[in-house]
Amino acid sequence: MRLVDRLTGRLPMYRLVTLCLLVLAAAALLASALGGIFYPPLALILSGIVAVGSSWAATRLLGIAFRMRPHDESAVITGLILFFLFLPTLDPEGLSVIALAGSVAAASKFLVVARGRHLLNPAAVAAFVVALTGLGAAGWWVATPLLAPLTAVLALLVLIRTRTLAMGAVFFAVAFVLVVVQLLPFGDSVAAASGVALGSYPILFLGGFLLTEPQTLPPRRWQRLVVAAVVGVLFSLPVGFGFSLGTFYLSSELAVVVGNLVAALLSLPRGARLRFTGRTEVAPGVTEFAFTPERPVRVLPGQYVELDLPHARADRRGRRRHLTVVGAADGDLRVAVRTSDPGSSFKRALAELEPGDELRLTTVGGDFLLPADASVPVLLVGGGIGVTPFVRQLEADALAGIDRDVALVYRAPSPEAAAYLDRLGRLAGEVILVTPEPPRDSVPGVRWAPSLEEAMAQVERVPERAVFASGSPAFLDRARVALRSAGARRVKTDLFSGY
Repeated sequence: MRLVDRLTGRLPMYRLVTLCLLVLAAAALLASALGGIFYPPLALILSGIVAVGSSWAATRLLGIAFRMRPHDESAVITGLILFFLFLPTLDPEGLSVIALAGSVAAASKFLVVARGRHLLNPAAVAAFVVALTGLGAAGWWVATPLLAPLTAVLALLVLIRTRTLAMGAVFFAVAFVLVVVQLLPFGDSVAAASGVALGSYPILFLGGFLLTEPQTLPPRRWQRLVVAAVVGVLFSLPVGFGFSLGTFYLSSELAVVVGNLVAALLSLPRGARLRFTGRTEVAPGVTEFAFTPERPVRVLPGQYVELDLPHARADRRGRRRHLTVVGAADGDLRVAVRTSDPGSSFKRALAELEPGDELRLTTVGGDFLLPADASVPVLLVGGGIGVTPFVRQLEADALAGIDRDVALVYRAPSPEAAAYLDRLGRLAGEVILVTPEPPRDSVPGVRWAPSLEEAMAQVERVPERAVFASGSPAFLDRARVALRSAGARRVKTDLFSGY
């Protein structure tokens, strides 16, 4: 997991998924050329062009119609997923069905929405709708033994990077066990049934590339596990239903759509419109932005919000970003952003906000929460802007009158660059600032250490403490080494989106 974080920590999630799908498509094309896949290379190429082209073109046209800037890379990902769902063909009728699926998928992103987020996985709902019309059906041809090992590796990469490994594991376990149990009565051994389940059912692809679609994920870990279990059960049960237009069966795409609806029921109430009220520089290159929500929004200390900031000429990272809440007092909501390098269009748009400007909070999520039992001692380790969740957590404890045994290790480039240091010195029982040079002036409640290892040596009873670490992947790597040497048993880390 640490290696994945280092390699992909600053790679936008959409770009990572696109690259993974392209690698899988290239492998399929190679297998086809070598005779390992039934479908000829030209059918794969033409079907892929139609799937991606129809999704992209329909997204562009709908963006114009709805006066919204389309997310091109999202459209490409949707097209690539549809490429793996619908059987490759050279037949014009079959290609028209793929084009219809691409158009339906694009339309779902504009029509089936709530509070700025689409509710259903575009590829899954497109496959389901096309099946209902009777014009065609998804074949999920990606589920072939030859592609299964690579699919497993790429799916694991996406699950690790999106911090949805537990969700994927629940889905894989439920779907795998139920499929194997259904195959055993046909005379297969457990080993043979297991091979069929992994090689001929789209468990790996669905779990890695459809279940993790960011816009349809619920925000809390327990919610994601519920959705994973629901999708796993529905995926595995071939139960038929009759209705006025005929009969359909519980399909892989229907399982995903139902899971999306369950996720929506669990998480929809969290959206709200925000009004920008002002900004404050809390350290050189670090700015705090304050917003007033249109209605009260419950954000637990340590959670993040996803902000949707429409702006012209949005770059490839898009107009949404996950930001940890640093304060939520008096009904306002505050986030801190490193603005010393405003490289993304999102940051530049944030810096240009004027009081009264509006944007949207699309979700609240995260499980980076301190123990409910305040008697459990904790060790907080933050690097740079990663200290922001701790500010909110300690302020919430102070307001609630909770007396918690807290030690905070805070690594910053310099004492002057340590945002919120004075406030943390008042809130935490013990703060150790890690910088190359000691501060010129002492800060009440703050001690100094030249390295993480020496800072950990100053913390008492490290093995007994619940440890929380937040920062960049590179910082977390260094922190884990120092914590392990100090005797820490387990480290809970915060989501890092590389903003």
